[in-house]
Amino acid sequence: MQEQLFARLKELYPELVSFRRDLHRNPELSHTEVVTPKKIADFLENLGLDVKTGVGGRGVVGTLKGAKPGKTIALRADFDALPIQDEKDVEYKSRVPGVMHACGHDIHTAGLLGVAKVLSEIQDELEGTIVFIHQFAEEVIPGGAKFMIEDGCLDGVDVVYGAHVNSTDPLGLVGLKEGIAMANGDTFEIDISGKGGHAANPHLAIDPLVIASQLILNLQQIVSRQVDPVKPAVVTVASLDSGKSFNVIPDKVTIRGTVRTMDDEVRDWVEKSIMQMATSTCSGLGATANVRYVRGYPAVVNHPEETKRVEKVATDLFGEEKVHHMAAQMGMEDFAYYLKEVPGTFFWVGGAMKNEADIYPHHHPKFDADEEAMLYIAKLFIATILNNQSESSDVSYLEESSVK
Repeated sequence: MQEQLFARLKELYPELVSFRRDLHRNPELSHTEVVTPKKIADFLENLGLDVKTGVGGRGVVGTLKGAKPGKTIALRADFDALPIQDEKDVEYKSRVPGVMHACGHDIHTAGLLGVAKVLSEIQDELEGTIVFIHQFAEEVIPGGAKFMIEDGCLDGVDVVYGAHVNSTDPLGLVGLKEGIAMANGDTFEIDISGKGGHAANPHLAIDPLVIASQLILNLQQIVSRQVDPVKPAVVTVASLDSGKSFNVIPDKVTIRGTVRTMDDEVRDWVEKSIMQMATSTCSGLGATANVRYVRGYPAVVNHPEETKRVEKVATDLFGEEKVHHMAAQMGMEDFAYYLKEVPGTFFWVGGAMKNEADIYPHHHPKFDADEEAMLYIAKLFIATILNNQSESSDVSYLEESSVK
């Protein structure tokens, strides 16, 4: 059956490419998705699936019930874009100024729709239920996962899987990480209020720009001098907003940044330290600080059994050389919320462009991915579903992974 499904998937590949490129031309930002979820819902409804829209706000959930009893397996793809100007010279370049799919969510969406179409055609032979979760707003805090879960997208689900294309890994290379795979992700915003004045008379002002500069440097000491070196942590200031004139010292400066950690105690300490450092730095120089710290996604913690399952499936499909164990990443992913509710795993699939000159990292204005990655993702989803079915009464193989 598996080979027949893969052959059908190959036949559908041009349709998947067309759908992906349509999304790429017409991206929508997080929490503003309107047309994208409608296109997804229409596609799933045409397959005869039970489709719910507006899940958690803008999410789409399609449910395919097999004719035979079995597990309920959820597969998730995200579909929001980023506020980045598309600088690629391709016919499917984004038509929306300042917005593009710079992280591969269009690849994820089209690939999962391919899985839905292939499996819908064998509904009479399918065991259990497959839940297709199409999630909005993965790129921001708060993301869509939490809201979709609260709205019932995981009700009755036994296991959940998610995949992410990796634009810098060779096509089809499957990356797996058991346990903590991605970091907790938090954000902070600090308003520094001083006293504005003429740039020629700084002694009559309290310059918040200079104070902000000092604070930015001080914040770097949190990781380098206050956190255990063997426990990963990142504190990055990525934005500084201030005045617009060359000869006016502004009243206020705002800095924004992110914190990434993998240890909850470290997470608590970093938050506390940012609060204290901002207050003391500013008060010592005559200014005031207003700190807003927002806890974002928890760490992605992949369940051992399901990670081993995908590892075995990927090895059987693509060969041992196409499977590797990844180091934990400091990136964040709200797939973490699904894994806090039910067992599952989140994995990566290489999608580097064939021409090395076209390979760019995620969130880059020239980001792109090899569309064949959709086939690898879809095959891995399908084979994992079939593996769940065939091994439902015997999972002893999970302790016998051939990849070390």
